Amino acid sequence: MPTRLTNAMTIDVEDYFQVSAFAPYIARTEWDSRECRVERNINTILELLARHHTQATFFTLGWIAERYPQLVRQIVDNGHELASHGYGHQRASDQSPEDFFNDIDRAKKLLEDLSGQRILGYRAPSFSIGKGNLWAYDSLLEAGYHYSSSIYPIAHDHYGMPDSPRFAYEVRPGLTEIPITTVRLFDRNFPSSGGGYFRLLPYPVTRWLIQRVNTRDQQPGMFYFHPWEVDPDQPRVAGIDRKSQFRHYVNIGQTQARLDRLLSDFTWGRVDQVFMNQIAPLPLAV
Repeated sequence: MPTRLTNAMTIDVEDYFQVSAFAPYIARTEWDSRECRVERNINTILELLARHHTQATFFTLGWIAERYPQLVRQIVDNGHELASHGYGHQRASDQSPEDFFNDIDRAKKLLEDLSGQRILGYRAPSFSIGKGNLWAYDSLLEAGYHYSSSIYPIAHDHYGMPDSPRFAYEVRPGLTEIPITTVRLFDRNFPSSGGGYFRLLPYPVTRWLIQRVNTRDQQPGMFYFHPWEVDPDQPRVAGIDRKSQFRHYVNIGQTQARLDRLLSDFTWGRVDQVFMNQIAPLPLAV
């Protein structure tokens, strides 16, 4: 019987009011005045992972880490990998090379100072590295990152690079891109690894898609979700368009139960261990 593959479980640590779809409705200047629910949601996730004896990777916003440093300690003290989601949740595609570098460098240094561990990985908000800003990889190398998980190889109205490789590859010498997992059917890539699709599709469909990647492609999967997706009681944002409303809130009350099944049905681990062969956290050099 073939060995069961270990897939990578990842969490993009941001709060409900910071999602890109709400940017037209919630100004950045309002963030500090909004009810922040990330602490309770991260605690829920840590308890869920602990019940399943699972370690994961938390791509964490510097904005969150700066205001809730105890969350950073909780994440690393529980054996999880801490990685960067940038500082201010700005799309890489909306920034100049200088602004992008300043954002990812600031986040990396902040997370390392708070955790005492080297930060190897980065995920761009809204998977916003694509054909028009591949220079971002040069910035990631300069800032000292070793891997990125910033490309979703699907066609989507907000992001996507459907003709990029589906599995991990070296995008620059010393820098690995680990795309969000897709399934190839009918000459097209289909999402199979989390986010709104996980809430929208019946759970057996997600399970089948991940199983197909593990068995047919014989590759580990990369799954992701957000803390606000386990929080059906979060404040509702008024005045948003119907598409954004549907995408954000669809089946949000079912996410935690589905994650519980997912963690039981597959074997999961940290990105650095699944894809980068890093068997232990790397402390900062003294």
